[in-house]
Amino acid sequence: MARSVELSVGERVVRLSNPDKVYFPARGFTKLDLARYYLGVGEGVLRALRDRPTTLERYPDGVEGESFFQKRAPRNLPPWIPTGHISFPSGRSADEICPTEVAAVVWAANLGCLTFHPWPVRRTDTERPDELRVDLDPQPGTDYEDARWAAQRLGELLGELGLTGWPKTSGGRGVHVSVPIEPLWSFTEVRRAAIALARELERRAPERITTAWWKEQRGAKVFVDYNQTARDRTIASAYSVRPRPHAPVSAPLRWEELADARPEDFDLATMPDRYARLGDVHAGMDRLAHRLDSVLELADRDEREHRLEDLPYPPVHPKMPGEPKRVSPSRAKRS
Repeated sequence: MARSVELSVGERVVRLSNPDKVYFPARGFTKLDLARYYLGVGEGVLRALRDRPTTLERYPDGVEGESFFQKRAPRNLPPWIPTGHISFPSGRSADEICPTEVAAVVWAANLGCLTFHPWPVRRTDTERPDELRVDLDPQPGTDYEDARWAAQRLGELLGELGLTGWPKTSGGRGVHVSVPIEPLWSFTEVRRAAIALARELERRAPERITTAWWKEQRGAKVFVDYNQTARDRTIASAYSVRPRPHAPVSAPLRWEELADARPEDFDLATMPDRYARLGDVHAGMDRLAHRLDSVLELADRDEREHRLEDLPYPPVHPKMPGEPKRVSPSRAKRS
């Protein structure tokens, strides 16, 4: 077993320790396979991560071993990998890595990073998101087909509002849709826009889509997780490998592919071939930057005409002005 190998990545040489260590026993994929995967889709994953503070989801002993999320930049960070200073809801802060070249991705893969979780901001302005991300999460009793159907409805709604969304598989049963926006609004304002989109989808298909934060209220529907736009909430980046036995990846899609694409079509072995044929199908995403005025007008209407208030934040967030009680309906009833 080789103790290490060196990989040439652009102008860098990245040392890979224990390259033969098996990371996905069910498929036999090793650390070297993971690093070569990220080399194969390098410019695509870098497009998703470039200059973004990024949390590393690490599995040093492979997908069957223990794991952890690393938010703070590792102590052995090479000087050529920059960082960005971000603030958590708790009031604490940290410096996270901000990849600017493919070598940074391969370097993180050597640490056992399978999945990259970038913030929706750039290191030059970590207080104003430049992406609105919608997470369509199928609940028990539903599956990927339901999430795909909801994503198509979201695409139609975005088009009506003059916005362009970019869909991808989550690597599991869900679908993510990202909307590039001008970095003019705070996390709170972008979350308010996500809630407005979610509520409009729910109005149009109440039997299939829900905004209910409490699981006991969701039923067999697709949950539009509006809180993925809250500060310190992230989703897996495009091309990230997910920690499941068959090594699926979060696959960027074109809208016309969504009807036929299936999550199991995209994994560590198949994605490089797709990338070699098609390139990064989301390559044009960074050339767009929408305003949120049309969506925030929806939010204004919800508050004015429908008397709708804010929705609960994640548990780690401090209580926010105008936020309803952060207690499940069944627990509130017992109290």
